[in-house]
Amino acid sequence: MNLSTRQLRAFLQVARVGNFTRAAEQAHITQAGLSILIREMEKQLGCRLFDRTTRVVSLTPAGRRLLPVVERMVTDLDDVAAELGAEGDVARQTLRIAATPLVSSHLLPQVFASFRATHPQVSLRLFDADLRDVEAMVTAGEADVGLGFFFKAAPGLAREPVGRFHLMRVAPADETAELQTVGTAPWSALRGAELVGLPPGNPIQKVIDQHLAAIGRADAQRTAFNFFGTLISMVEAGFGTAVMPTFALAACRRHRVRTDVLTKPKVGLDFYRITKRGAHETEAMQAFVATLEKALPALSR
Repeated sequence: MNLSTRQLRAFLQVARVGNFTRAAEQAHITQAGLSILIREMEKQLGCRLFDRTTRVVSLTPAGRRLLPVVERMVTDLDDVAAELGAEGDVARQTLRIAATPLVSSHLLPQVFASFRATHPQVSLRLFDADLRDVEAMVTAGEADVGLGFFFKAAPGLAREPVGRFHLMRVAPADETAELQTVGTAPWSALRGAELVGLPPGNPIQKVIDQHLAAIGRADAQRTAFNFFGTLISMVEAGFGTAVMPTFALAACRRHRVRTDVLTKPKVGLDFYRITKRGAHETEAMQAFVATLEKALPALSR
């Protein structure tokens, strides 16, 4: 037996109205189509459900036994469908963002404020984690979007650039330095500097080390720290000079350090958003990405 919801609803309509013509009109199908649904249902059940006369359609004993069961099934189905629809609306209005700590603390607050002003109906949730955990959260469906410097896409994830930053020198500032001004300096200016950096295995540090090697400063043994925020504080305290992307400018401006975009060559790094491959992209996600892309250029200078 394989009764369809169309057959169950047709049975309920006829039972309630007591007339095939009116039941068909209310169900927005033809009378012939309604009759076919009932006949197929009776054939599958092996019994008549209605006694039909020229004036009256009434339930048979079998139909009366079936009626409360079908009413309960259809009511339960409609209730669950309504609940799921409501939950889906809430999910579509909640956007979960995963990003690395410095992005979370110094880039996204301004982006979140701009987005909330134009999309107050969307709830934003932020998870700050290291790069591998950001990828893992998006892969597991725990976050809708991941943000960071992803040099290659992990299996099952889609990767798209949303901005571009350049490598800069972050050095201790003297008393006369203009801290809000971003200058320029060639890579060769780093030849005599005591350098600190990220661990050698960090993807960003690998790019930095390629250019340091070109000026004879490749040194895998230099003092390393795991996070940009720590690097900036160590530079401020006089422990050395660091190289990092300009996305850290907002954090640098909270410290007494000097920043200069490195030139000859000027090195750009793409900033990506990652999503689970094949996942539906909601209107909220599209709007957030558009807000992010518009905001990033101002945050990198």
